[in-house]
Amino acid sequence: MSHSSTTYISDYDAIIKALQPYLDGATSGRGNNMKPTFHQDATIYGYIGPDLIAGPIQLLYDFNDQNGPASYLHARFVSIDIIDTIATVRIELDNWTGYQFTDLITLLKMDGEWKAVNKIFHTHATP
Repeated sequence: MSHSSTTYISDYDAIIKALQPYLDGATSGRGNNMKPTFHQDATIYGYIGPDLIAGPIQLLYDFNDQNGPASYLHARFVSIDIIDTIATVRIELDNWTGYQFTDLITLLKMDGEWKAVNKIFHTHATP
């Protein structure tokens, strides 16, 4: 791997920054706030209960608008794996309006900017 530690740290910080609008949008309950994180052709896949959410990232924005603000959302970055121009990020999200999610987000570095191209998620059963 031709990735220097300086480049890795720079990319790591840029990825965290790129994902912030997604988390801010969840907190605000406004799908439009999330858009800077995702490529316009990004996709989303996962289940909420028995319902499969699958297709364009607009489905996430719509869910977020309908679901409302997640004022008490707690997000933890569990892992960030970077290989030159690609990355995967695992985020644990607690109390997204009562939901608990595990996200795996893939990102691509395009024209020097990290954009999420896919979000796949698992919804944990709530007690």
